Amino acid sequence: MTTLDIKLSLPESLAAEAARLGLLEPENLRALLADAVRTRRLARLAEARARITAAGIEPLSMEQIEAEIAADRAEQQRAARG
Repeated sequence: MTTLDIKLSLPESLAAEAARLGLLEPENLRALLADAVRTRRLARLAEARARITAAGIEPLSMEQIEAEIAADRAEQQRAARG
């Protein structure tokens, strides 16, 4: 686990309301950050899907995906051996 010291400048009314609701407690800040990270990852995934669809790229089957992964792993193993 990483410990960060964060300093925020908030309007007094927002700071007071956030404190009253317990949002400034470490476990609640962790949950808020985790939700924000998840939301942004999903948004990036949706954007990537939209770009793929717009480009007319056909989705890969599970067999094709597994074959690509196997080929990449084999290439990495060959490169590691020199």
